[in-house]
Amino acid sequence: MASKFPEAIDRLQKNIFVCRDCKTKIRVPSLKVAQGKASCRSCSSKKLRPKRKK
Repeated sequence: MASKFPEAIDRLQKNIFVCRDCKTKIRVPSLKVAQGKASCRSCSSKKLRPKRKK
């Protein structure tokens, strides 16, 4: 198995959130999500959660 390096982890998991309604992934700064200013592109929901880290 390949070793994990910080650039790859940032690319795959940093600032990626998943819509709780339609399960769409969106890359948005976490500050906007915390303030409630980020919304889903497809369903316009503001209910976002961080992507699960495997």
